[in-house]
Amino acid sequence: MWDAKGLRDELHRRHDALRTRWVRGPWSLGAYEFLSFGIKQAWSCLFGGAMVFLLLATYLFYPESAPLYRADFLFLCALAIQIGMLITGLESWEEAKVIFAFHVVGTVMEIFKTHMGSWIYPDPAFFRIEGVPLFSGFMYACVGSYIARCWRIFDFRFDRFPPLWVQAVLAIAVYVNFFTHHFTVDIRLGLYAFSVLLYGPCVIWFRPDEKHRPMPMVVGLLLVALFIWFAENIGTLARAWTYPAQEQGWHMVSLQKLGAWYLLMIISFVLVAFVHRKNDMETKKLREP
Repeated sequence: MWDAKGLRDELHRRHDALRTRWVRGPWSLGAYEFLSFGIKQAWSCLFGGAMVFLLLATYLFYPESAPLYRADFLFLCALAIQIGMLITGLESWEEAKVIFAFHVVGTVMEIFKTHMGSWIYPDPAFFRIEGVPLFSGFMYACVGSYIARCWRIFDFRFDRFPPLWVQAVLAIAVYVNFFTHHFTVDIRLGLYAFSVLLYGPCVIWFRPDEKHRPMPMVVGLLLVALFIWFAENIGTLARAWTYPAQEQGWHMVSLQKLGAWYLLMIISFVLVAFVHRKNDMETKKLREP
């Protein structure tokens, strides 16, 4: 029987033993902390990393004569990964509810955006809604999973954390603007400005090894958005979806999409924050470092 807690305890034991052998001074401590940060990041994006691997692997090796469409294979794999993470305890049911919510939020937006011609899914699919294969919703779920796992694995704490209701208002405005900017004024510049005002004073404390380290909240959101933008370039290279400008041949996704992912990160972060802040307040774990 899989024991997620036992695995975590064993990994922590080996982590501590490795630190004891390697760390001999400030330089080796810094190098070890950087290595630990990278390992924790990789573990946090387990779902997303698996999906990016599947996008590339199926693009390169999936047989055209297979009885199952490539997009449907991706959907079933994503579903299996999500179920597996729940069964093994790699994600909690509370986290899964939030991830599912972001999945739905993303799928609804996908249906609208493909209808408006913002991007297309070139492959046929049986499991789809309108022209949107169902695996696409799991790409949003990957983002939610990453944030939820990061929050737990890095033991997030905050200085000057904005009121959740204000963050929720911003997240709703961001989501609505993704639809309305096709028909009326695009307010994304105002949303960028408001997000900086809201999150600018906030500092996130994360624990790569033994000690918590600070990072401005806005910087954290931008860095994650940047890595998602890199992942989107891989997704379009693998022809999982394409933008109109890529129909004649692949090229890098416009940097404008980086701003879109920054705003989408806010939606995902707020959804996850509702779960984790509630749990932190209930257990009194959240405290000033």
